[in-house]
Amino acid sequence: MDSTQPEVAYDFSPMLIVYKDGKVNRLTGNDVVPTSLDPKTNVESKDVVYSSENGLTVRLYIPKNVSQNQKLPLLVYIHGGGFCIESPFSPLYHNYLNSLVAEANIVVVSVQYRRAPEHHLPCAYDDSWTALKWVASHVNGSGPEDWLNSHADFEKVFFSGDSAGANIAHRMGIKHGLEKLEGVNVEGIVLCHPYFWGNEAVANETADENKRKFVGALWRIAYPETTGCDDPWINPVVDPNLAKLGCRRVLVFVAEKDLLCARGWYYHQKLKESGWGGDVEVVQINGEEHVFHLFNPGCENAKAMMKKTADFYNNN
Repeated sequence: MDSTQPEVAYDFSPMLIVYKDGKVNRLTGNDVVPTSLDPKTNVESKDVVYSSENGLTVRLYIPKNVSQNQKLPLLVYIHGGGFCIESPFSPLYHNYLNSLVAEANIVVVSVQYRRAPEHHLPCAYDDSWTALKWVASHVNGSGPEDWLNSHADFEKVFFSGDSAGANIAHRMGIKHGLEKLEGVNVEGIVLCHPYFWGNEAVANETADENKRKFVGALWRIAYPETTGCDDPWINPVVDPNLAKLGCRRVLVFVAEKDLLCARGWYYHQKLKESGWGGDVEVVQINGEEHVFHLFNPGCENAKAMMKKTADFYNNN
C-alpha cells in the first residue's frame, strides 16, 4: 500500500470520503451551472449574496412573463445531500427549480449553506435562518433585492427541501413557530423524502444494522456534538416543540423503495397527534427510490409529483 495515500476515516461512497487528515473528497454534486434565462421554461435566475460574512448566496428564480408588481407565492427551497454535498448551483437543483417555477408560477429563493463535515451542524440551520431573515427584510418592499420587493407575496410563503434539505425546512418551520419572521405568513411546508431518523426502528422501517449504521454515522459526521439519532433535530417526533410548527399545511412525499420512507409516514402520524392545528398529508410514490424526481424528472411519477407540489403552492 502506498504510504503517501491519506488514511480514510469515513467512507460514505457514493457521496463522499472523509480522510483522517481532515481532507474531504466529494464524489458527486460538484458540478455547477450559471444563472440564465432558461429557454425551455422561460424562467430567469440570478445569484445574490445574503451573507457577506460567510460568502453565501441565494439563487433566485422568477417567471419571465411576470407583470410589473404582480405578486406571486414565494418558496424558500433548501437543497439536500446529507448536509455534505450538492449546492443550489448544481444542475440537479437548477433544472428542478426552473421546472417548478414554470409549473407553479412562483418566486423561488434557493439557499446556499455551509456544508459538513468542514462546517458542522448547526451551521446549515443557522445559515438557512439567516437566509430567511434576509428574505423577510423585503416584507415592506424596501429590501436589497428588487425581485422580492416587487413580486414576492409575503402572505403566501412556503418552505421546502429534499432529504437533508427537508430536515432543515422542517427545523425552519419550528423556528418560525417559536420566533416568528415578522410580516411573513408561512402558509405551508413541502418535505420531499425527509432525512429523519431515530435509534429504534419504526413500523416497516429496515432493521438491517449496516443500513441503520450508515444513516446514523452520516448524521454524526454532519453533527459531531449531537446527542445521537434521537436528537430532536434528526428525530423530530421527540421534539417538545413539534406542535409549534409555524405553518398551516404540510405535504410530505415518501418513496416506496427509500430507506427513509417509513420515517416520513411516522412523522406524518406524530405531527397529527402532537396537537398542532394544521393539515398534514403524506403521498407515497410506489416503485421509486430516494429523490428519484431529481434524477429522473421526465418520468411519469416525477411529473405527477411536480403537479401535486405546484397545486399545493397555489391552493389555499
